[in-house]
Amino acid sequence: MTTPAQSGHAPLDPVLDAIMSERRQLIGVAYRLLGSLADAEDVVQETYARWYAMSRPQQQAIASPGGWLTKVASRICLDLLRSARVRRESYVGEWIPEPLPGRAEWIDGRSGAATASADPADRVTLDESITMAFLVVLESMTPAERVAFVLHDVFRYPFAEVAEIVGRTPAACRQLASSARRRIRATAVPATPAAQQAGVVRDFKQAWEAKDLPALIGLLDPDAMATGDGGGRVAASLHPVAGGEQIARGLVDIVGRVPDLTFLERTVNGRPGLVAQQGGATIGVFAFEVAGDRVKRIWAVRNPDKLRPWTTC
Repeated sequence: MTTPAQSGHAPLDPVLDAIMSERRQLIGVAYRLLGSLADAEDVVQETYARWYAMSRPQQQAIASPGGWLTKVASRICLDLLRSARVRRESYVGEWIPEPLPGRAEWIDGRSGAATASADPADRVTLDESITMAFLVVLESMTPAERVAFVLHDVFRYPFAEVAEIVGRTPAACRQLASSARRRIRATAVPATPAAQQAGVVRDFKQAWEAKDLPALIGLLDPDAMATGDGGGRVAASLHPVAGGEQIARGLVDIVGRVPDLTFLERTVNGRPGLVAQQGGATIGVFAFEVAGDRVKRIWAVRNPDKLRPWTTC
């Protein structure tokens, strides 16, 4: 890539360069807080708008522009989370976080915030924090719990800074994060090696394509759960489907009813997943939670509004 100096133009303003370099971090924080890339991008745009609305002396008076940007973005997210609960009540069917393809730069958020002194065992890695299973649990938290947990346990902000964002004491934020941590642990399944997960999803894909009902049932945990999200835009089950055999029968029925349906192996939120295409167009993204050699959870996102990042995959 040609730099401004190489192209003959004046170099970028160092302050401007530093501010713009925070975008990846901001997207990473906002996506984990909101579960929507589209909303995260809107938050970051609003955050930058507030920065540039200040005078140059006001900007220069800020000791840590990156910290200021993260604080503002987090507060905007907190307000959105509080209003999202009302909006989600009118959502048609189940609401699933927006799935992310591959490892784009907006997934690779940096942990450049000040390091806290909490036990590292209470932390989750950035990779873990974008799995669909993780994001779904975040959805069950209160807005304050979610912000405190994500900022501290994922991005390693000290509770003193989290408190300024949430509007509570550091001790209260510590309790919020602890409560959120218990939710995560209560739903966690034993870790399965990535290669083994990929093998299970690949076998699942082949059995699904072949409409092999016994094979699908064998690959699904008897207590498996499948959740669809059509958002009222396209057909999808309005309620989660429970039971491996019932899920398998539904999947076989889909292949029988939808002509020219093909499945592609893709990384979905950092884990092996599948993309369904019809006539070359993406019509669904499937995220999986694999426990051992069986599929325990399936999240099927079919709402076209949530498939925008997949149209060029």
